[in-house]
Amino acid sequence: MSDQAPETTTELEPAPAFTTLQLPAELQTSLADAGYTEMTPVQAQSLPVILAGDDVITQAKTGSGKTAAFALGLLAKLNVKSFQVQGLVLCPTRELAEQVADEIRKLARAMGNVKVLTLCGGVPSRAQIASLEHGAHILVGTPGRILDHLTQQRLDFSQLNTLVLDEADRMLEMGFQDDLQAIVKALPAKRQTLLFSATYPRAIEQLAKNVLPKATRISVASEPQHSQISQQFYALTKVPGPQAVMRLLQQHQPGSCVVFCNTKRDVQQLNDTLKAHGFSVIALHGDLEQKDRDQALIQFSNQSARVLVATDVAARGLDIDQLDLVINLNMAHDTDTHIHRIGRTGRAGAEGMALTLVAPEDDYKMRLLEDLMPAPIKLQELPDIDVMNQKPATAPNVTLQISGGKKHKLRPGDIVGALTRDNQLAVTDIGKIQLQSMWGFVAVNRKVSQKALDILNNGKIKGRKFKAWPLV
Repeated sequence: MSDQAPETTTELEPAPAFTTLQLPAELQTSLADAGYTEMTPVQAQSLPVILAGDDVITQAKTGSGKTAAFALGLLAKLNVKSFQVQGLVLCPTRELAEQVADEIRKLARAMGNVKVLTLCGGVPSRAQIASLEHGAHILVGTPGRILDHLTQQRLDFSQLNTLVLDEADRMLEMGFQDDLQAIVKALPAKRQTLLFSATYPRAIEQLAKNVLPKATRISVASEPQHSQISQQFYALTKVPGPQAVMRLLQQHQPGSCVVFCNTKRDVQQLNDTLKAHGFSVIALHGDLEQKDRDQALIQFSNQSARVLVATDVAARGLDIDQLDLVINLNMAHDTDTHIHRIGRTGRAGAEGMALTLVAPEDDYKMRLLEDLMPAPIKLQELPDIDVMNQKPATAPNVTLQISGGKKHKLRPGDIVGALTRDNQLAVTDIGKIQLQSMWGFVAVNRKVSQKALDILNNGKIKGRKFKAWPLV
């Protein structure tokens, strides 16, 4: 990091309202419609600098509101009439890229026809090439796929004015350093660059020195270790890890729970064990096909699975409202990762719970974590085996996949209309609806899932026949 770079470190204090910012009226409207009133600390500290056009390096934890911060910066200076790429956001994973793109679209609703295009690996390039030919204002993607399109001369960055590196630490961890450097070389030298990172290791420092040496560095202090989150630690000495997880799930009966493992192998083994014992569970790790990863996230967010077993990288960008419980089968490799894991519960002022299994070899990790906590860690005994006498609860919903999506001009209202026509189903039987390019996904109450499936397969949506099937 350059010695010239100013740095500000903030303490948590009441944040000002978004209305205090010099934002276009359309963005103020979108913020109000989305229910955004007061800024989070990271937004309050970074947005004035971003809106002034300066380069910014922001160190803040996951879930801090950073996406809205750089999205507002991108949109505030967007020329909607020019169908040229004006903003580029690079993310480590497709899941995070989709989440970021959705947030930008939500904030751009009042601005008119703002086109945000995702370019990520794991899906065929053909549809992306066709979309690029129609122009886009903002691209959101993973470094590998962006570089691929760039190498094939499908991207024109001559009008680009803003580059965002989101979760830059993870991009470097995943080996994207060379791709990032190649992309940056192809961009206009006169641009604004915004780098966001949960941690600030030496590799990030070097990247910052090369890419944005005169940036303002903002470090937003973590909240007092998630005061809304109750943490409990259990000694893992007498029973195997999967058995311990099952006992904790049965004792707490969470509606939604993420179990973190350190390796893909542990994820798959735990998933298989839980499934064999009747738990409503789904796995998420890097060895899965992209469509399987997408469907896992959709099922979990749709409440069609109660438990998601995941590695840290696979769960990066996971944004689930009101997550009841986080369980750490393995202690995280470092304290930052532990804080990110447990921060997925207890969001937006809700109460959350995090349970961590501590093996004998984890003593050093536990002592490091203890330094950040207000009191010494007390290891508890696991629940008694008797908790396994009851049958695991099933998920309340089933997710149905439909052979039509945005390319077929389908909207969520069309699917709701088909299911509720002639009062066949009640609106309350229908949960979250997600539309991708070629596919649609709708959550329905498990009790009426077969009826919903029959309606979709025997009827029509928007006057057309589509096939539907349950995700399992």
